[in-house]
Amino acid sequence: MASVGSHETYYVPEQTKLPFFASIGLVFTVYGLGSVLNDIKAAESATTSTWIALFGFGLLSFILFQWFSTVIRENHAGMNSDQLKRSYVWGMSWFIFSEVMFFAAFFGALYYVRNFAVPWLGGEGDKGITGQILWPEFVATWPVIENPNSAVFTNPEEALNVHEWSLAFFAKFLPFWNTIILITSSVTVHFAHTALKAENRKRLIQWLSVTVALGVVFLFLQVEEYMEAYEHYGLTLDSGIYGSTFFLLTGFHGFHVTLGTFILAVMLARAIKGHFKPNDHFGFEAASWYWHFVDVVWVGLFIFVYLL
Repeated sequence: MASVGSHETYYVPEQTKLPFFASIGLVFTVYGLGSVLNDIKAAESATTSTWIALFGFGLLSFILFQWFSTVIRENHAGMNSDQLKRSYVWGMSWFIFSEVMFFAAFFGALYYVRNFAVPWLGGEGDKGITGQILWPEFVATWPVIENPNSAVFTNPEEALNVHEWSLAFFAKFLPFWNTIILITSSVTVHFAHTALKAENRKRLIQWLSVTVALGVVFLFLQVEEYMEAYEHYGLTLDSGIYGSTFFLLTGFHGFHVTLGTFILAVMLARAIKGHFKPNDHFGFEAASWYWHFVDVVWVGLFIFVYLL
Protein backbone atom coordinates (compact mmCIF):
# COMPACT_ATOMS: atom_id res chain seq x y z
CA MET A 1 0.00 0.00 0.00
CA ALA A 2 1.42 3.39 -1.02
CA SER A 3 2.11 5.89 1.71
CA VAL A 4 0.48 9.31 1.82
CA GLY A 5 3.78 10.97 0.92
CA SER A 6 4.02 9.05 -2.35
CA HIS A 7 0.94 10.72 -3.79
CA GLU A 8 1.46 13.50 -6.29
CA THR A 9 0.27 17.01 -5.51
CA TYR A 10 -2.41 18.10 -7.98
CA TYR A 11 -2.58 21.81 -8.72
CA VAL A 12 -6.15 23.12 -8.91
CA PRO A 13 -6.41 26.52 -10.63
CA GLU A 14 -8.34 29.25 -8.88
CA GLN A 15 -11.82 30.18 -10.07
CA THR A 16 -11.89 32.47 -13.09
CA LYS A 17 -14.43 34.35 -15.19
CA LEU A 18 -12.34 34.04 -18.37
CA PRO A 19 -14.42 31.20 -19.94
CA PHE A 20 -17.60 33.22 -19.41
CA PHE A 21 -16.24 36.32 -21.14
CA ALA A 22 -14.69 34.18 -23.89
CA SER A 23 -18.17 32.77 -24.59
CA ILE A 24 -19.59 36.30 -24.82
CA GLY A 25 -16.87 37.24 -27.29
CA LEU A 26 -17.59 34.16 -29.38
CA VAL A 27 -21.34 34.92 -29.46
CA PHE A 28 -20.74 38.48 -30.67
CA THR A 29 -18.26 37.25 -33.28
CA VAL A 30 -20.56 34.61 -34.75
CA TYR A 31 -23.61 36.88 -34.63
CA GLY A 32 -21.70 39.72 -36.29
CA LEU A 33 -20.31 37.53 -39.08
CA GLY A 34 -23.74 36.02 -39.74
CA SER A 35 -25.26 39.50 -39.87
CA VAL A 36 -22.56 40.64 -42.31
CA LEU A 37 -23.46 37.81 -44.70
CA ASN A 38 -27.16 38.60 -44.42
CA ASP A 39 -26.54 42.30 -45.01
CA ILE A 40 -24.42 41.60 -48.07
CA LYS A 41 -27.05 39.26 -49.49
CA ALA A 42 -29.77 41.88 -48.90
CA ALA A 43 -27.58 44.59 -50.48
CA GLU A 44 -27.64 46.57 -47.23
CA SER A 45 -24.91 48.34 -45.28
CA ALA A 46 -22.87 45.91 -43.17
CA THR A 47 -21.11 48.58 -41.10
CA THR A 48 -22.93 47.83 -37.83
CA SER A 49 -22.58 44.07 -38.28
CA THR A 50 -18.88 44.44 -39.03
CA TRP A 51 -18.31 46.42 -35.84
CA ILE A 52 -20.20 43.80 -33.82
CA ALA A 53 -18.02 41.05 -35.29
CA LEU A 54 -14.83 43.03 -34.67
CA PHE A 55 -15.86 43.75 -31.07
CA GLY A 56 -16.54 40.07 -30.45
CA PHE A 57 -13.31 38.98 -32.09
CA GLY A 58 -11.30 41.58 -30.15
CA LEU A 59 -12.87 40.53 -26.86
CA LEU A 60 -12.31 36.84 -27.61
CA SER A 61 -8.68 37.46 -28.61
CA PHE A 62 -7.99 39.47 -25.46
CA ILE A 63 -9.54 36.84 -23.18
CA LEU A 64 -7.68 33.98 -24.86
CA PHE A 65 -4.41 35.91 -24.56
CA GLN A 66 -5.00 36.36 -20.82
CA TRP A 67 -6.07 32.75 -20.43
CA PHE A 68 -3.11 31.15 -22.18
CA SER A 69 -0.66 33.59 -20.61
CA THR A 70 -1.83 32.38 -17.22
CA VAL A 71 -1.36 28.74 -18.23
CA ILE A 72 2.17 29.48 -19.50
CA ARG A 73 3.14 31.32 -16.30
CA GLU A 74 1.82 28.47 -14.17
CA ASN A 75 3.82 25.91 -16.16
CA HIS A 76 7.02 27.96 -15.89
CA ALA A 77 6.43 28.29 -12.15
CA GLY A 78 6.35 24.49 -11.83
CA MET A 79 2.69 24.37 -10.80
CA ASN A 80 1.69 21.80 -13.44
CA SER A 81 2.04 18.22 -12.24
CA ASP A 82 2.48 15.23 -14.54
CA GLN A 83 -1.19 14.38 -14.01
CA LEU A 84 -2.28 17.88 -15.07
CA LYS A 85 -0.04 17.71 -18.14
CA ARG A 86 -1.66 14.40 -19.06
CA SER A 87 -5.03 16.11 -18.80
CA TYR A 88 -3.80 18.67 -21.36
CA VAL A 89 -2.90 15.81 -23.69
CA TRP A 90 -6.32 14.23 -23.30
CA GLY A 91 -8.03 17.59 -23.73
CA MET A 92 -6.22 18.29 -26.99
CA SER A 93 -6.88 14.75 -28.19
CA TRP A 94 -10.62 15.11 -27.62
CA PHE A 95 -10.58 18.55 -29.26
CA ILE A 96 -8.98 17.18 -32.43
CA PHE A 97 -11.44 14.26 -32.36
CA SER A 98 -14.32 16.75 -32.24
CA GLU A 99 -12.78 18.54 -35.22
CA VAL A 100 -12.59 15.24 -37.09
CA MET A 101 -16.32 14.74 -36.46
CA PHE A 102 -16.94 18.36 -37.51
CA PHE A 103 -15.42 17.81 -40.93
CA ALA A 104 -16.86 14.29 -41.15
CA ALA A 105 -20.32 15.89 -41.02
CA PHE A 106 -19.40 18.19 -43.92
CA PHE A 107 -17.91 15.37 -45.98
CA GLY A 108 -20.99 13.30 -45.17
CA ALA A 109 -23.23 16.10 -46.43
CA LEU A 110 -21.20 16.27 -49.64
CA TYR A 111 -21.51 12.50 -50.08
CA TYR A 112 -25.28 12.61 -49.50
CA VAL A 113 -25.76 15.45 -51.97
CA ARG A 114 -23.67 13.87 -54.71
CA ASN A 115 -24.94 10.32 -54.38
CA PHE A 116 -28.55 10.76 -53.28
CA ALA A 117 -30.08 14.27 -53.40
CA VAL A 118 -28.90 15.35 -56.86
CA PRO A 119 -29.71 11.99 -58.54
CA TRP A 120 -33.20 12.08 -56.95
CA LEU A 121 -33.77 15.56 -58.38
CA GLY A 122 -32.69 14.19 -61.73
CA GLY A 123 -35.41 11.53 -61.58
CA GLU A 124 -33.21 8.61 -60.56
CA GLY A 125 -33.99 6.02 -57.88
CA ASP A 126 -37.11 5.34 -55.80
CA LYS A 127 -37.47 9.02 -54.82
CA GLY A 128 -36.84 10.34 -58.31
CA ILE A 129 -40.55 10.92 -58.87
CA THR A 130 -40.21 14.27 -57.06
CA GLY A 131 -37.64 15.54 -59.52
CA GLN A 132 -39.65 14.23 -62.47
CA ILE A 133 -42.67 16.24 -61.34
CA LEU A 134 -40.95 19.46 -60.25
CA TRP A 135 -38.04 19.73 -62.69
CA PRO A 136 -38.48 17.18 -65.48
CA GLU A 137 -35.79 18.81 -67.64
CA PHE A 138 -33.09 18.80 -64.95
CA VAL A 139 -30.11 16.53 -65.71
CA ALA A 140 -28.27 15.21 -62.64
CA THR A 141 -24.53 15.86 -62.99
CA TRP A 142 -21.78 16.80 -60.58
CA PRO A 143 -20.67 19.50 -60.29
CA VAL A 144 -24.13 21.00 -60.80
CA ILE A 145 -23.67 23.68 -63.45
CA GLU A 146 -27.32 23.90 -64.53
CA ASN A 147 -29.45 24.25 -61.38
CA PRO A 148 -33.00 22.85 -61.42
CA ASN A 149 -34.40 26.30 -60.57
CA SER A 150 -32.22 28.92 -62.26
CA ALA A 151 -34.63 31.68 -61.21
CA VAL A 152 -33.55 31.19 -57.59
CA PHE A 153 -29.96 30.00 -57.96
CA THR A 154 -27.44 31.45 -60.40
CA ASN A 155 -25.61 28.97 -62.59
CA PRO A 156 -21.81 29.03 -62.43
CA GLU A 157 -20.11 29.37 -65.78
CA GLU A 158 -17.68 26.56 -65.02
CA ALA A 159 -16.76 24.19 -62.18
CA LEU A 160 -13.60 24.89 -60.24
CA ASN A 161 -12.22 21.36 -60.36
CA VAL A 162 -9.73 19.21 -62.24
CA HIS A 163 -11.09 18.75 -65.76
CA GLU A 164 -7.80 18.24 -67.57
CA TRP A 165 -4.91 15.94 -66.66
CA SER A 166 -1.92 17.81 -68.00
CA LEU A 167 1.15 19.56 -66.60
CA ALA A 168 0.02 22.84 -68.14
CA PHE A 169 -3.32 22.64 -66.32
CA PHE A 170 -1.89 21.76 -62.90
CA ALA A 171 0.78 24.45 -63.25
CA LYS A 172 -2.03 27.05 -63.18
CA PHE A 173 -4.37 25.21 -60.78
CA LEU A 174 -4.13 27.02 -57.42
CA PRO A 175 -5.61 24.19 -55.27
CA PHE A 176 -2.85 21.88 -56.53
CA TRP A 177 -0.17 24.33 -55.36
CA ASN A 178 -1.96 24.79 -52.07
CA THR A 179 -1.81 21.02 -51.61
CA ILE A 180 1.94 21.04 -52.21
CA ILE A 181 2.32 23.95 -49.79
CA LEU A 182 0.41 22.30 -46.94
CA ILE A 183 2.12 18.93 -47.35
CA THR A 184 5.47 20.71 -47.30
CA SER A 185 4.46 22.67 -44.19
CA SER A 186 3.59 19.42 -42.43
CA VAL A 187 7.16 18.26 -43.09
CA THR A 188 8.72 21.54 -41.93
CA VAL A 189 6.78 21.60 -38.66
CA HIS A 190 7.98 18.04 -38.04
CA PHE A 191 11.56 19.19 -38.62
CA ALA A 192 10.96 22.01 -36.13
CA HIS A 193 9.69 19.51 -33.56
CA THR A 194 12.71 17.28 -34.15
CA ALA A 195 15.04 20.26 -33.68
CA LEU A 196 13.30 21.14 -30.41
CA LYS A 197 13.79 17.63 -29.03
CA ALA A 198 17.44 17.78 -30.13
CA GLU A 199 17.85 21.14 -28.26
CA ASN A 200 18.72 22.93 -31.50
CA ARG A 201 16.85 26.22 -30.98
CA LYS A 202 18.28 27.85 -34.12
CA ARG A 203 16.88 25.09 -36.33
CA LEU A 204 13.62 25.13 -34.38
CA ILE A 205 13.13 28.84 -35.12
CA GLN A 206 14.15 28.45 -38.77
CA TRP A 207 11.84 25.55 -39.56
CA LEU A 208 8.96 27.05 -37.60
CA SER A 209 9.39 30.34 -39.48
CA VAL A 210 9.20 28.46 -42.78
CA THR A 211 6.01 26.71 -41.61
CA VAL A 212 4.33 29.99 -40.66
CA ALA A 213 5.35 31.51 -44.00
CA LEU A 214 3.87 28.55 -45.88
CA GLY A 215 0.61 28.97 -43.96
CA VAL A 216 0.45 32.63 -44.98
CA VAL A 217 1.15 31.74 -48.64
CA PHE A 218 -1.64 29.14 -48.53
CA LEU A 219 -4.13 31.72 -47.26
CA PHE A 220 -3.03 34.22 -49.92
CA LEU A 221 -3.61 31.66 -52.68
CA GLN A 222 -6.96 30.73 -51.11
CA VAL A 223 -8.09 34.35 -51.39
CA GLU A 224 -6.86 34.42 -54.99
CA GLU A 225 -8.86 31.26 -55.70
CA TYR A 226 -12.03 32.79 -54.25
CA MET A 227 -11.57 35.93 -56.33
CA GLU A 228 -11.09 33.79 -59.41
CA ALA A 229 -14.18 31.73 -58.54
CA TYR A 230 -16.34 34.85 -58.25
CA GLU A 231 -14.94 36.85 -61.16
CA HIS A 232 -14.09 34.22 -63.79
CA TYR A 233 -16.15 31.14 -62.93
CA GLY A 234 -19.31 32.83 -61.64
CA LEU A 235 -19.14 30.48 -58.65
CA THR A 236 -20.70 32.10 -55.57
CA LEU A 237 -22.66 31.12 -52.47
CA ASP A 238 -25.80 31.61 -54.54
CA SER A 239 -24.72 29.04 -57.15
CA GLY A 240 -26.92 26.30 -55.76
CA ILE A 241 -25.73 23.20 -53.95
CA TYR A 242 -22.36 23.10 -55.68
CA GLY A 243 -21.46 26.64 -54.63
CA SER A 244 -22.75 26.05 -51.10
CA THR A 245 -20.77 22.86 -50.50
CA PHE A 246 -17.65 24.28 -52.16
CA PHE A 247 -17.47 27.40 -50.02
CA LEU A 248 -18.66 25.61 -46.89
CA LEU A 249 -15.89 23.02 -47.00
CA THR A 250 -13.05 25.22 -48.28
CA GLY A 251 -14.14 28.21 -46.18
CA PHE A 252 -14.22 26.36 -42.88
CA HIS A 253 -10.91 24.73 -43.70
CA GLY A 254 -9.47 28.15 -44.52
CA PHE A 255 -10.62 29.36 -41.11
CA HIS A 256 -8.80 26.44 -39.48
CA VAL A 257 -5.63 27.22 -41.46
CA THR A 258 -5.87 30.84 -40.31
CA LEU A 259 -6.21 29.72 -36.71
CA GLY A 260 -3.39 27.19 -37.09
CA THR A 261 -1.06 29.77 -38.66
CA PHE A 262 -1.76 32.17 -35.80
CA ILE A 263 -1.08 29.45 -33.22
CA LEU A 264 2.20 28.52 -34.90
CA ALA A 265 3.17 32.21 -35.01
CA VAL A 266 2.62 32.34 -31.24
CA MET A 267 4.74 29.20 -30.86
CA LEU A 268 7.45 30.91 -32.94
CA ALA A 269 7.40 33.98 -30.69
CA ARG A 270 7.66 31.73 -27.64
CA ALA A 271 10.54 29.79 -29.19
CA ILE A 272 12.40 33.05 -29.86
CA LYS A 273 11.86 34.03 -26.20
CA GLY A 274 13.46 30.76 -25.11
CA HIS A 275 10.35 28.84 -24.11
CA PHE A 276 10.01 25.04 -24.46
CA LYS A 277 12.31 22.29 -23.28
CA PRO A 278 13.01 18.92 -24.90
CA ASN A 279 11.03 17.17 -22.14
CA ASP A 280 8.40 19.88 -21.57
CA HIS A 281 6.87 21.41 -24.71
CA PHE A 282 3.30 20.20 -25.03
CA GLY A 283 2.12 23.65 -26.14
CA PHE A 284 4.25 23.29 -29.25
CA GLU A 285 3.32 19.64 -29.65
CA ALA A 286 -0.40 20.45 -29.51
CA ALA A 287 0.06 23.13 -32.18
CA SER A 288 1.92 20.58 -34.31
CA TRP A 289 -0.89 18.04 -33.93
CA TYR A 290 -3.43 20.62 -34.98
CA TRP A 291 -1.40 21.61 -38.03
CA HIS A 292 -1.01 17.99 -39.17
CA PHE A 293 -4.78 17.58 -38.78
CA VAL A 294 -5.45 20.65 -40.95
CA ASP A 295 -3.09 19.28 -43.60
CA VAL A 296 -4.80 15.88 -43.70
CA VAL A 297 -8.23 17.52 -44.03
CA TRP A 298 -7.01 19.53 -47.00
CA VAL A 299 -5.78 16.39 -48.76
CA GLY A 300 -9.29 14.98 -48.34
CA LEU A 301 -10.78 18.22 -49.66
CA PHE A 302 -8.52 18.20 -52.68
CA ILE A 303 -9.52 14.63 -53.52
CA PHE A 304 -13.30 14.88 -52.98
CA VAL A 305 -13.94 18.53 -53.94
CA TYR A 306 -11.46 19.11 -56.76
CA LEU A 307 -10.50 15.70 -58.17
CA LEU A 308 -13.56 13.43 -57.96
